[in-house]
Amino acid sequence: MQGIMRKVLTLFIPLLIFTFSCDRVKEKTKETLNRSGETIGEGATEFFEGVSEGVDKTLQCEINLSRNLLNKGLSTGKFSIEDNKTSGENNILVLYLIFEDDFENTLTAKAYDKQNLETGRAKIEVEAKAGDAGYFDFVFDERTYIEVKSKIMID
Repeated sequence: MQGIMRKVLTLFIPLLIFTFSCDRVKEKTKETLNRSGETIGEGATEFFEGVSEGVDKTLQCEINLSRNLLNKGLSTGKFSIEDNKTSGENNILVLYLIFEDDFENTLTAKAYDKQNLETGRAKIEVEAKAGDAGYFDFVFDERTYIEVKSKIMID
């Protein structure tokens, strides 16, 4: 009986140690993979944020006000190029205008492509008091497509 017990223990103890070691190795491997995944995830997030910022800077349109409008106390803030819900893509300029003085005038936005060719015009009537500011929509023809790196001149 003692011989059988010894053989069972001789087989059982190494098997127990092996199983315990495998679980421990498996757990350590899992922890390492999780930490690596977190590190890679953080790096990927930073990479894509950098790419996004680079794309924003590269694709940015240029907005310029005429000297006459600048002299009348007009300045700009944030802007976006949007799709017209009923017709056209990238054919609405949403521009934040800031009024230092009272203002009443027709504004004309002229869009130019990368080769400096005019691609469209849009006009709006604007009336504002000194200190006012707000978003204004310049809706271009449905065939006007405001491209990346376009220049828009406001007269």
